[in-house]
Amino acid sequence: MSEASDTMGILHQNLIDAGCREDLIETCMELAKANMWNRILPLLGEQRINLLDAVHDGQKQIDCLDYLVYSINKKHI
Repeated sequence: MSEASDTMGILHQNLIDAGCREDLIETCMELAKANMWNRILPLLGEQRINLLDAVHDGQKQIDCLDYLVYSINKKHI
């Protein structure tokens, strides 16, 4: 676990926890080391969009499964 004052350690762990790919983590870490924080923000925005797309895809799959279960119960029970 990183110390609260370990900015780079905290950043690295948060990127991992956010499900970032290794190449994105490396890029963000290099930008942070170069004190180019403003260039990290669009990359994090893209990661957020990717995660949200995955949530929406998962929700669609759940909806399909729920409908299938509903249909089977309606016709076979």
